[in-house]
Amino acid sequence: MNSPLRIALVGDYNPDVVAHKAIPLAIDDAAAVLELSLRYDWLATSEINSTEDLADYDAIWVVPASPYKNAAGAFIAIRHARENSIPFLGTCGGFQHAIIEYARNVMGWQDAAHAETDTEGRMVIAPLSCSLVEKTDNIELRANTLIARAYGRDSIQEGYHCNYGIADDFARELEQGDLRVTGWDDDGEIRAVELITHPFFVATLFQHERNALEGRPAPLVHAFLNKRPAAFAGRECL
Repeated sequence: MNSPLRIALVGDYNPDVVAHKAIPLAIDDAAAVLELSLRYDWLATSEINSTEDLADYDAIWVVPASPYKNAAGAFIAIRHARENSIPFLGTCGGFQHAIIEYARNVMGWQDAAHAETDTEGRMVIAPLSCSLVEKTDNIELRANTLIARAYGRDSIQEGYHCNYGIADDFARELEQGDLRVTGWDDDGEIRAVELITHPFFVATLFQHERNALEGRPAPLVHAFLNKRPAAFAGRECL
């Protein structure tokens, strides 16, 4: 009997957070469609002190609801996924922290910081010009990308719950590397990125998992699970 695919949900679980209610539903729906046997564990950021704490997981999702209790734990998980070709999904806070991790460890911006929690450094994550708490907005997707293929179209509408996004000064630097912008709002603000040198490393400021609360599929969750490591590609429901 094969072991189930194991998913790490990195973040500080709160039953009152809408996205945290939606994530299990989105995963269960995708697993049923893909005929996958899997299990997912909520890993509090305070429980992650080294990559050894993630050794048993086949995919990593850094979930919404930051500030995290231990941002270092989130950064460890993101870097582990990025450097080891482990399927990675980041939403909202996961998006923000994926940007910071890449800025620090790939682009050399060691002082890359988050305006919500930091008082010093270069603020690569800054307050949005307009709050996106409980807002829905249009997103244009870059054609022929992981996210566009997941949705099957180049224009989508998704919901948010956030007040912070990529700072304008840093946004201009992103296109110089392998972490490419793949989604923008109507004003050209960055809403999604993916790492082109990685099998599946996608992060969005919007919370696409919320679709599951309305009984609708979350296409990126399907794509995330479908990009499981090759060693597990043959697993089916037990």
